[in-house]
Amino acid sequence: MSGIGRIVVVGDIITDVVAMLSGPLATGSDTPARIRFSGGGQAANTAAWIAAQGADVTLVGAVGDDEAGRDRVAELERAGVRCVVDRQEDYPTGTVIVLATDGERTMASQRGANLRLSAAHVDHALAAAPDATHLHLSAYTLLDAGSRGAGLRALAAARERGLTTSVDAASAAPLRRVGAAFLTWVRDVDLLLVNADEATVLAGGLDPAAQARALSATARAVVVKRGAAGALWVDRSGPVVTAEARRVVAVDVTGAGDAFAAGLLTAWLAGADRRTALDRAGDLGALAVTTVGARPST
Repeated sequence: MSGIGRIVVVGDIITDVVAMLSGPLATGSDTPARIRFSGGGQAANTAAWIAAQGADVTLVGAVGDDEAGRDRVAELERAGVRCVVDRQEDYPTGTVIVLATDGERTMASQRGANLRLSAAHVDHALAAAPDATHLHLSAYTLLDAGSRGAGLRALAAARERGLTTSVDAASAAPLRRVGAAFLTWVRDVDLLLVNADEATVLAGGLDPAAQARALSATARAVVVKRGAAGALWVDRSGPVVTAEARRVVAVDVTGAGDAFAAGLLTAWLAGADRRTALDRAGDLGALAVTTVGARPST
């Protein structure tokens, strides 16, 4: 897929501690679980899935000057991702504890070095990627005040360079905390990806197509990810395009949205129509939920 040019992904690099619970969490007591440590972070996961599709991809982020940071970068490079990372001496590499059960996951996050991603580092990374054609931003970068300047600069610099842009809205709870300001930060991006909860935070309790129509006043195109109910695509002109979800047995939904984004972007940038892009996104999302962890299996 080298013909689509290089995709630059900006955002978080994380260590995931994934606990697959055997049943409901027994608060104040013990719950048996299968636990594994692995690479995570919305941006890093998306970059890994993009690389697995054979596309050229650069990940721009920040890690601690620690063993975890070195491990995270090394595994991404082995997966085919070019990493342009800022190593922070006084901040640890970010860590997320993921509690997964019954097709859902709950996360406790320490953002760590991700909060130190700077606008200057983003500019440096884009200058080092003259073959870039598209910039994809994890909204966690915008939702954290410490890294917001880097996220805003990433979108502005992409426009200055003539790159197309996309933003994954990231997570409902921090979106709720920042409120309507988020829509001003992502105005006129080419593609905004939201899940059902994020769409409700940003557009209210409308039906999914109406939510997407409302959000298309901000972004040129909007994709709403609805899990088992499929996905839909709305832009500022043209009909609503829908796709059904693949029927699979979910093992771990961590990273499913990141895989979906990778499938969507690589298909769309290669010239696929909206329905085909949604189908490819659904294929990768379904593949992601059938394995433990947030990255493609190697």
